[in-house]
Amino acid sequence: MPAPATVLVTGFGPFGGGTANPSGDVLPLVADAWTRPERLVTAVLPVEFGTSGDALRVLLDAHRPSVVVALGLAQGRSAITPERVAVNLDDARIPDNAGAQPCDAPVVADGPTAYLSTLPVKAAVAAVRAAGLPAELSHTAGSYVCNHVFYALQHALAGRGVRSGFVHVPGYDVLAAPQLAVGVTALLGAVLDRSADAGDLVVAAGIVD
Repeated sequence: MPAPATVLVTGFGPFGGGTANPSGDVLPLVADAWTRPERLVTAVLPVEFGTSGDALRVLLDAHRPSVVVALGLAQGRSAITPERVAVNLDDARIPDNAGAQPCDAPVVADGPTAYLSTLPVKAAVAAVRAAGLPAELSHTAGSYVCNHVFYALQHALAGRGVRSGFVHVPGYDVLAAPQLAVGVTALLGAVLDRSADAGDLVVAAGIVD
């Protein structure tokens, strides 16, 4: 019997003087509730430009996942927001947990300007909303460590046929940890239940500036 497919979900620990990070806190809750046949692997990445990408690549090599969803905190947002675009830019408003504060630096030297998520992001939004929680599609992951990891993830997996992407979660002032676990679990289910050949939902979700 073939081994079950592996799903890798990552989050982050506290940063910027905070004492909690919902993206990392939610991982044990998702693992406890996991009933799907796929093997779930979770990990908390460091909030550091210099080591987060390295830690992610170690996880990819060790577990060979077929789906990867990286989570991060977007304080100030009011919904769970799958990200659409990772850009090759590190530009930190505040230092990371190692004190690094890059300015206008590439994530990967000579890398492409941007990568798109390979997750069915619109189907993911619909699944979270169907679970009774707020969700929106986002077109920017910022330029801090979240975007750094998103870009590093897409760069590492380019051409390898692994569906991967990044999802921002709001702070605890918007959703409690159990609610986030429900939303993340619903999102993962939508990704896994929709084959890569099926593509994403065909619904308009662009923006007008």
